[in-house]
Amino acid sequence: MRKSWDGLFDSGSLSDDSYRDNVRIEPIFQAFLCPLTKKVMKDPVTIENGQTFEREAIENWFRDCTDNGRRPACPLTQKELKSTDVNPSIALRNAIEEWIKRNEVAQLEKSRRTLTSESPDIELLQTLSYITQICENGRSNMHVGYIAELIPMIIDMLKSGSRKMRVQAFETLCAIAKESDANKEAIAAGETIRTIVKILSHEHSEETKEAVSLLYELSKSRSLCEKIGGVSGTILLLVGMASTKLENTITLEKTLKTLENLDKCEENVKQMAENGRLQPLLTRLLEGSPEIQLTMASYLGDLVLSNDVKVHVAKTAGSTLVDLMKSESKPAREAALMAFNQISTNETSAEILIQAGILPPLVKDLFAVGINQLPTRLKEVSATVLSNLVSSGVGFDSILLDQDHRTLVSEDIVHNLLHLISNTGPAIECKLLQVLVGLTSSSTSIKNIVAAFKSSGATISLIQFLEAPQREVRMASVKLLGNISPHMGTELANALRSTAGQLGCLISIIAENNGITEEQADAVGLLSNLLEDYYLTKQLLDEGAFKVMVSNVVSIRQGATRGGRFVNPFLEGLVRALSRFTYILDDNPDAIALAREHNLAALFADLLQINGLDNVLVASAHALRNLSKQSQHLTRMPVVVEPRSCFPIFSCCLSKQPVVSGLCRVHHGSCSVKDSFCLLEGRAVEQLVACLDHTNVKVVEAALAALCTLLDDEVDIEQGVTVLDEAEGIKPILEILRENHTEILRQQAVWAVERILRKQVIAYEISGDRNVRTALVEAFRHGDSRTRQIAEQALKHVDKEGREV
Repeated sequence: MRKSWDGLFDSGSLSDDSYRDNVRIEPIFQAFLCPLTKKVMKDPVTIENGQTFEREAIENWFRDCTDNGRRPACPLTQKELKSTDVNPSIALRNAIEEWIKRNEVAQLEKSRRTLTSESPDIELLQTLSYITQICENGRSNMHVGYIAELIPMIIDMLKSGSRKMRVQAFETLCAIAKESDANKEAIAAGETIRTIVKILSHEHSEETKEAVSLLYELSKSRSLCEKIGGVSGTILLLVGMASTKLENTITLEKTLKTLENLDKCEENVKQMAENGRLQPLLTRLLEGSPEIQLTMASYLGDLVLSNDVKVHVAKTAGSTLVDLMKSESKPAREAALMAFNQISTNETSAEILIQAGILPPLVKDLFAVGINQLPTRLKEVSATVLSNLVSSGVGFDSILLDQDHRTLVSEDIVHNLLHLISNTGPAIECKLLQVLVGLTSSSTSIKNIVAAFKSSGATISLIQFLEAPQREVRMASVKLLGNISPHMGTELANALRSTAGQLGCLISIIAENNGITEEQADAVGLLSNLLEDYYLTKQLLDEGAFKVMVSNVVSIRQGATRGGRFVNPFLEGLVRALSRFTYILDDNPDAIALAREHNLAALFADLLQINGLDNVLVASAHALRNLSKQSQHLTRMPVVVEPRSCFPIFSCCLSKQPVVSGLCRVHHGSCSVKDSFCLLEGRAVEQLVACLDHTNVKVVEAALAALCTLLDDEVDIEQGVTVLDEAEGIKPILEILRENHTEILRQQAVWAVERILRKQVIAYEISGDRNVRTALVEAFRHGDSRTRQIAEQALKHVDKEGREV
């Protein structure tokens, strides 16, 4: 049933009586009013005595009579009735209908005149309110022509400077839109939707509520959904409103329903996904036809997704996309690949895709040849996706690719990767090299990869990529070689020495002066792993590599080089490489000259002051040990002039042996930190002693080894002990002996303590320390043959002083 027509004409329907009187061409006839409700009747009926009432009103009257135990009676005459039957008064109803139509026409005509003239706001608001009532009472379809003529006028009211006017105009248009699709089309013509969108961005809640209500009504027309979505900013605003906790729950509900209506258009689905509302796209991807799935997967490949969304998509649609990858349709495989290219860049989402079974079809497509192979541009995408997956760190040695139980680290699969790398363009080369970087970054799979590299003889071809003009390819190659260098050091060193250009490329990378890059850190890290090879180290010396490295270290220490997140690994690699350089000092004048020129002993002593970089401390201490071992050969011994005698037979004429001052106590020559690398002159002893308390045993081992050079047979051991004592180094050495952390430390400490105990004063002081004696006994019982011999000698020193006490 439609709402009562009386609302248009009863005494309280409009706030201004003069407005109604001006537009009403006929008065309300008394016969049109129900005696019970005093309102215009919509379904008049006649009772037994001929009186006419509104059907609903008289039926309620009769029901009340029965409920109260009274016989039915006429409400007007109060006379009892024999029957409660009623007869429709068709003629009266038609008359009322005609009267209403005539008055509606008059009022609509008045509305047209009001809206086209500069009427007061109160009249305009009354007019809009009346039109709204016409529509809400379901009577607008009787005046289609008038309503169609009024729509553009009402739309113009949306531009009013009065917010109240705009709100009422929205309400009226919403009521009109509800009546028919034709009305919706008429309202949506022109710039109306754009106007609605502008108002959506306003903060006034009432206006926003009415704007959303109108947009919701328009979105019910399927033909308008594309037009609504085509207006810039519409879907962005709606998605934003839907994701915000709006205070008005009705507005929020209509916003969500509007989006549900709009997602009937595929282009709108794409826009929603781009603006963060992904569920409509995923629903179609999961439930749609193959054609729709392909379209949605293509859309997914075009999106830029946050990490959380990537994980959600992988969980929701990963299996569906894998199924598309397995299909025979190349467009479907392409769409799935492009989607995977977006989703796989997050570690968590990559793991989910691997669990969903992406690897077998992906590797199959990557290696496919012949009629089923993908074009090169898609092979590049496949390689990119595989690189992303490998970067997740999943253990690929247990994930089967086929019925032959092959995995990504199986020998023939690695051979296929190497073959593809050697026979494709730079883009795919780069991604497949990154795949190998990922696989060799895993401790569980690197042995398999290295074995496959060795069996394929790929060392030379991998090294050749160091000269690639594409920076990304070169970076991947450097990183890959760095990963395998601890396992293929000899092969890589031999290859670098025997090929032209590649070693120079690494040096050039290290020498770049545009801020420290990841490539530089990787390049120097690679070289530092290979410099156990004497000939490669010597070749680097000849090519000036170590000069470049020293310059970089000094620049970093002085703050002249811009840092960044790669400064620490770069510095660590430089120091490790320079430390390896000190192993070729023996009988190598060029190496000695370079160490003197750049004052390497002072540089390494300075590096011992760095906190937080344990590998730098270890490498620096090892370098100081090697440099200190050269001191005994490089110290300049004093030239003693033979005294001349007056006459050899007279002893009184003989002069005394001249005393030379300023000599090194340990080396008995003229020492300097720069020329002879003396630890005493370089004030490195104190820095090394400080390292003996370090929590990292590798640092302690290296520092103790360097200090032990002051106790070698070729130097003055007693003075070396004195130097250690003055630097407060004896106590931590004894502590190392007692703690017995590692076998290497025990051997070093036993050797050092035996030398220390040769000085009688020190031995006397230590003889009373039972813990030292116990530690020496333990070394004698559990050490190797050499350690037992040294511990036995040390115990003799202790026992001798103990007996004398």
